[in-house]
Amino acid sequence: MNELNTVLTELGISKVRLAKYLGVSRQMLYNYLAIDDIKNWPKEKAAKLLSLLNIDDISELSNIKINGEYIIEVENRLNESVKENTSKEVLADLKGFNKKEQELLSDIINLLKNKLSSDKTKDTFNAYVYLYHFIQSMETTEELKYILAFMSKTLGFTDPMEFYFNKEKQFVFESIMFSAMTLYNNGGSSKVRLAESHKRFVQNIEQKKEEKLSRTQELNTVRIQALQELGYTEINEDNAKDVFEKIAEIQSRKV
Repeated sequence: MNELNTVLTELGISKVRLAKYLGVSRQMLYNYLAIDDIKNWPKEKAAKLLSLLNIDDISELSNIKINGEYIIEVENRLNESVKENTSKEVLADLKGFNKKEQELLSDIINLLKNKLSSDKTKDTFNAYVYLYHFIQSMETTEELKYILAFMSKTLGFTDPMEFYFNKEKQFVFESIMFSAMTLYNNGGSSKVRLAESHKRFVQNIEQKKEEKLSRTQELNTVRIQALQELGYTEINEDNAKDVFEKIAEIQSRKV
């Protein structure tokens, strides 16, 4: 499947968008891509992927000429399908929200829609891409909620002594943020000290990426072991539950 991954990379298709297009979770998509032969995919998913790439068989991958015209064609097919699936999900999901939640979602969606439609600059688009990443990470990084609260208070939308989250942590975080913003607005520190600080910032991120890669490699090893112990050759929709349970069991042996 290396050739398929190469084509997807050259087309600029993220795993998140491809998973939405196929109607599966990201984890299931990774499982599919780890399979050596697309013929072992569920037929419906394999057919959708071939349709996206406008080929009849996976062997035709080597014949694809990735130019501007082809990228646009694939992008259009991908966007149309993802848009259709997302619209169905939104309409279905809204039924489970109360009135205040629906109003909040409506306000956010309309604000984003109006901003993106009126401002076509790359800065605006990239800012909302970062916002998307921000929202995605809120469940695993509690400080992101404190950042939102700090900005809401700074801009005058919220009382500065209002604490909806962990009061003690939020108080400490806001105090540090205020000091940092004051330093930034007053010209900051010397460029030499800032350059060294940013260097450590980059090194910290690279270290996290290496740890994540190591974790991914470890999970792949466990996945292969689980398949072997269960006597399977692949993960599919029928055996996924058994395989994931076996993966959890194998990981528990190491505790």
